[in-house]
Amino acid sequence: MYSSLHLFQNPILTSIFQMDSPNVLFTAPSVRRNNATLICAPVIAESVEKMKIDMHKAKAEGADLVEIRLDSLNTFDPFQDINALIQHRPLPLLFTYRPKWEGGMYDGDENKRLDALRVAMELGADYVDVELQVAHEFFDSVRGKTYNRTRVIVSSHNFKLTPSTEDLCNLVARIQATGADIVKIATTALDIADVTRMFQIMTHSQVPFIGIVMGERGLISRILCAKFGGYLTFGILESGVVSAPGEPSLKDLLSLYNLRLLAPDTKVCGLIGKPVSPSKSPMLLNEAFKSVGFNGVYIILLVDDIANFLRAYSSTDFVGFSVTLPHKETAVKCCDEVDPVAKSIGAVNCIIRRPTDGKLIGYNTDYVGAISAIEDALLGKHNGSSTTVSPLAGKLFVVVGAGGAGKAVAYGAKKKGARVVIANRTYDRARKLADAVGGEALALADLDNYHSEDGMILANTTSIGMVPKVDQTPISKHALKHYSLVFYAVYTPKMTRLLKEAEEAGATIVTGFEMFIGQAYGQFENFTGLPAPKELFRKIMKDY
Repeated sequence: MYSSLHLFQNPILTSIFQMDSPNVLFTAPSVRRNNATLICAPVIAESVEKMKIDMHKAKAEGADLVEIRLDSLNTFDPFQDINALIQHRPLPLLFTYRPKWEGGMYDGDENKRLDALRVAMELGADYVDVELQVAHEFFDSVRGKTYNRTRVIVSSHNFKLTPSTEDLCNLVARIQATGADIVKIATTALDIADVTRMFQIMTHSQVPFIGIVMGERGLISRILCAKFGGYLTFGILESGVVSAPGEPSLKDLLSLYNLRLLAPDTKVCGLIGKPVSPSKSPMLLNEAFKSVGFNGVYIILLVDDIANFLRAYSSTDFVGFSVTLPHKETAVKCCDEVDPVAKSIGAVNCIIRRPTDGKLIGYNTDYVGAISAIEDALLGKHNGSSTTVSPLAGKLFVVVGAGGAGKAVAYGAKKKGARVVIANRTYDRARKLADAVGGEALALADLDNYHSEDGMILANTTSIGMVPKVDQTPISKHALKHYSLVFYAVYTPKMTRLLKEAEEAGATIVTGFEMFIGQAYGQFENFTGLPAPKELFRKIMKDY
């Protein structure tokens, strides 16, 4: 349904930068734009002076306009304060005076609140935001008066869920019937698939439409609104206060997701996982896409049910996905075809939608990145000796974890001639994987006492020690003396308790960074059809 999207043309994108004001001259930004979606920076402060400072910060950080949250002010004189803000504005201003009953901070007299918004219109506000519940009353009070400059946004906020498409359509009609210049609907995502309903409304809207789905699962709505024709999106200042759940920073919208470059034909890639927030993949891949001129965006996708997600986002515009914990094994069943290597491993970390028929093809690039990083470290330890035989050949290789990453590493180690041992919290899962690769199995609780020989290799493929549980480790420090090399598949944090203690015990350590960048090469090539710019990848990641 998304392949034939139209881009709603923002009628004021060019005009807002040429407004007549005694103290203001808005200059059109020199940044290239592929869409008309505006970026609005909410300013939430206790004083007008702080708001003035933040307005200028917003301009410096690249915002198109500023939302002034009047309900955040400690003291408020409507005429004096609004006039001061308008006279000193470096960007167009949207005035919002949000009551508690609509998620705001104002808890006073309704007439005074609406009076303040009328004052803003009289003083030349660029926009005011009025809640649907009081919109008819507000428009009745200004009927017959002329406010040439001000556009009225009529908004509705649902902090519990995202209604059905039919209910959203009816809500749009109700808001339009008030006389709104711009329709704004903000809902809450209980599942990432909820966002597709907002995109449907946005795509087919014939009026200026702001559609936001709040919460971490709704982040995609705040970025892809630029692809689907949304009127504006919100991005907080670097040191700003979040005005709604799941709001990204202005810096991330512009620099991480390259929002200005998104267009109706932009291809969408993303990281499917739970959790996903610490990932550096968006930073790496979006910069690489931009550098090679690939018209794509890579976004974070907090997914509870991968099968449901793939059904909901079935357009060929959604070209591919990285898959991380806990979905790698389930992903195998969701693909129409699975690469033989991934099938042997029983886990998929990359899904590509074939453009010719829309079928989902599953791959596994994890094992190449992990095994190559471990081999390189071993060769370095052996004075860089070159040999056609893998340095893993004959080594006792202990894999902690029997999930998707564990399967990939175990399969790769076996392929290189290592003797594989699987340690897992659930012994039955360890046994199943060990049988598949012709290895041994043991319960994770027995790992401390397992030392059949010295010089073993340990690979932790679980989330033990990952943010936020950084103090955890799968093995005690005293047991690490039996290992010559310790690898951790996760790169956040880069140096975990396990790796620190392994280093102190005299083992060579390999961080998840090398595995991450190795598998990223393969995913980039799958997403774009272009060779991976390996030197560029390392340059981008050099500080991480």
